[in-house]
Amino acid sequence: MTAEENKLSQILTVQDIKNFIPHRYPFLLVDRITEARDGFVKGYKNVSINEPFFQGHFPDVPIMPGVLIVEALAQIACLSEMMKEENKGLIGVFVGMDKVKFKKPVFPGDKLDLEASLLWVRRGVGKCKGLAFVDGQLCCSGELAFALIKKEEIK
Repeated sequence: MTAEENKLSQILTVQDIKNFIPHRYPFLLVDRITEARDGFVKGYKNVSINEPFFQGHFPDVPIMPGVLIVEALAQIACLSEMMKEENKGLIGVFVGMDKVKFKKPVFPGDKLDLEASLLWVRRGVGKCKGLAFVDGQLCCSGELAFALIKKEEIK
């Protein structure tokens, strides 16, 4: 196993994740990466009633907003590329989504399992298939696109 393959197979804590993506509370939506190898990432988010979005997103019947489930998938989608040495110093920006479907609501107390499989990467732009599950049941799926760019290019 090469050093890069070993690095990509490590489990990442939230502190490790913050070294690769720029998101911070309340928009860091991944708690742990449980598997990461070239082209595939698996992780999770523990959904708590203390999340700030539950104050306004149906407080009497709190449901995690679908757009935030998609954002969580987008965050792990670019993670395996962000961990590569040649992409050090770049950030992944969510640039598109296709075929997104919501199958089941996500509630406080759920563990949202996230998976992203890379479909392709060319010249700093990539696309992956993202899947989100709760208790083994599919909640959300879709194809997500991201661009790897230098921070100074964001204007």
